[in-house]
Amino acid sequence: MLKVLVVDDAATDRIRVAGIAAKWRSCEVLQAENGQSAVDVVASELPDIVLTDLNMPEMDGLQLVTAIRDGFPHIPVVLMTADGSEEMAARALKKGAASYVPKKRLSDDLLDTLDHVYSTSKSAHTLSRLMHYMTETKTQFVLPNDPSLLKICLDRLISMLRCLPLGDEMERVRVGIALREAISNAYFHGNLEVVDDDFEGHKNDWHRIASSRWYEAPYCERKISLHADINRKRAVFVIADDGDGFDLATEGGEFTPLSDHGLENSESGGAGNRAESPGRGQTLMKSIMDEVTYNEAGNEVRMVKYAVQMDDDLEDEADPDAD
Repeated sequence: MLKVLVVDDAATDRIRVAGIAAKWRSCEVLQAENGQSAVDVVASELPDIVLTDLNMPEMDGLQLVTAIRDGFPHIPVVLMTADGSEEMAARALKKGAASYVPKKRLSDDLLDTLDHVYSTSKSAHTLSRLMHYMTETKTQFVLPNDPSLLKICLDRLISMLRCLPLGDEMERVRVGIALREAISNAYFHGNLEVVDDDFEGHKNDWHRIASSRWYEAPYCERKISLHADINRKRAVFVIADDGDGFDLATEGGEFTPLSDHGLENSESGGAGNRAESPGRGQTLMKSIMDEVTYNEAGNEVRMVKYAVQMDDDLEDEADPDAD
């Protein structure tokens, strides 16, 4: 049985979050009232995911992320953020958190976020031994608006990351999460032009509207291009859609995540909403990747992740499964 650890010093919030989390894959939910207690629970129970508040006494969420990353690098940490704490969330993502979800969106987005993080973590282990010995690879996909194909492509890109020294498995998971955000944005907001005005915010509307446009011109004629160039020093990903793009100087917004079964739902966002005023997706991408840039049209994103600095001799002798 999967285990999720919920960490929050406010008992009422902790109980509420635990109730929502318990619906995720019939998991067992553990609880801790602060970061220090959480470290003890992690050591004894080894949960699959830690879900933590940011502001807590004794050890806050930022310190907890660092402690888990140092002691248990295979366990992903998801942050719960209050309004106005996006800057701290970005700092925690840079410290090694896997993702975050705003507290006001917990009931709508928590289960999808847990699925997102867990499935990416599983994908990161695919073909792990073989990919460790790959020294360089370049690949290009030009795909239709098919969520199942996009998911398979994402899994392949994550497995290819094994050839890039990233220090630990969780960093590979985080890069996979950034890739998911970029691919989702190209699918929903780029090619299929799903915008806020199309719906009233109901959870299933993103997928319903997207699927209704699969066979409708001009959406059905558009493709998503994914280019990957990975070696032992850096990974470069270029993801482009055939949509009309957006104004880099004025637009801003949100991405929609992939799930285990394809592309699904997220919080608000829209076509032409991919630049200056970053939403959750932009925060994830810019905090995880070393470089994130767009073309002038706004329908192509280039993301770069550099290898951690490792001694060449030590890297050659390292256990392939411990990378």
